[in-house]
Amino acid sequence: MDITTITILVFGSMFLVLATGLPVSFALGGIGMVFTFLLWGPKALGVIAFSAYDNWSSSILMAAPMFLLMGTLLQESGIADDVYEMFYRWMGAVRGGLAMGTVVICTIFAAIMGVSGASTITMGLIALPSMFKRGYNKDIVVGSIAAGGVLGILIPPSVIMIVYAMVARESVGELFAGGIIPGILLAVLYILYIGIRSYFQPEMGPAVPPGERATWKEKCISLKAVILPILLIMLVLGTIYAGICTPTEASAVGALGAFICAFIHKKLSWNVVKKASRKTLELTGMIMWILLGASLFNSLYRAVGAQQLIINLVSDLGWGPWTVLILMMISLFFLGMLMDDFAVVMLCTPLYVPIIKAFGFNSLWFAMLFMVNMQMAYLTPPYGFNLFYMKSITPDNITMGDIYRSVLPFVGLQLIALILVMIFPQLALWLPSLLK
Repeated sequence: MDITTITILVFGSMFLVLATGLPVSFALGGIGMVFTFLLWGPKALGVIAFSAYDNWSSSILMAAPMFLLMGTLLQESGIADDVYEMFYRWMGAVRGGLAMGTVVICTIFAAIMGVSGASTITMGLIALPSMFKRGYNKDIVVGSIAAGGVLGILIPPSVIMIVYAMVARESVGELFAGGIIPGILLAVLYILYIGIRSYFQPEMGPAVPPGERATWKEKCISLKAVILPILLIMLVLGTIYAGICTPTEASAVGALGAFICAFIHKKLSWNVVKKASRKTLELTGMIMWILLGASLFNSLYRAVGAQQLIINLVSDLGWGPWTVLILMMISLFFLGMLMDDFAVVMLCTPLYVPIIKAFGFNSLWFAMLFMVNMQMAYLTPPYGFNLFYMKSITPDNITMGDIYRSVLPFVGLQLIALILVMIFPQLALWLPSLLK
């Protein structure tokens, strides 16, 4: 059987199995195992053990559970509630202020939690009832939380960036630095949109009535809520960029710092530690199984020569570099609507990065385009993962149609950010260049 036929069968089987609703890890891993068995026999299945050991023992990947523990500890200890209360006191008097504050808090917690789902659910449980209570329109409420939540994909210490760095053999520190400006750019675009729309349509985000507004004394006292989280972020990222710690070492520093923050806030208890550890274990287990399944699939298509076949095919078609790049962005967008972002990274990175390098594009810049695209896919109807996170925490009167409608303007803003980073590569490359 020739390579072209095998490639068609492998990828065709993958999309067919995914369409059945089977979890991504089992779909990719199952396809990898079945075709490995059919092509090379039962002895070749030993690759499963080697793939599991190679992926799960990676020193880079060890950072993921530590960053997850750092985020879940701060989440479970209630520090997010205190931060939101601070922004409520400062921004409540501004039209759309609570929604804008929600985006800011999501940006801060993106730099703590490292994953989208945890940030979305945390802010949803805190900000959703508060904004509804004060008469905010559901489009602004749901959209601001869902869009702010996905900033965790782009803003360091992003767990998905750690996985990407492991697969693409990029520097984790440079990826972290590259995501800062695009992440802040997106947050600013969200805030501007909310502010402008609420200004011209006051019913979208009414200001808190004068009688409920905080005094200057209350505002100043509330600032203490953000001191420890910001110091923790500066400590983690600062030790990486200063060359004091590797990302793996910095993740351990961050986890220890989260324990200290919870202790100082007098919210460190056995129950908090147990809940945070359990959630970290669940998230880490999910990531590890997806990595294993995708790794088996990747090993298969590299072994049969499918990777080189596709690279040669792209070269023979004679398409220009920018045409290929744009087609890659479109494919990532649609794949992200159907699959988990970790699976998309494991599936597409080994295929796309060699093509990008062959065309002479900067691979770090491409990584940032990849991450912005994953944010878009995570938020885009009908299968964006963050939409289902939102549905799990919204009241029963909020339908999936309402959620779809609320996120579309924010998806448009993400597309603008993607185009800006494509046109102006220095948005992604300037900070990493300072590390060299």
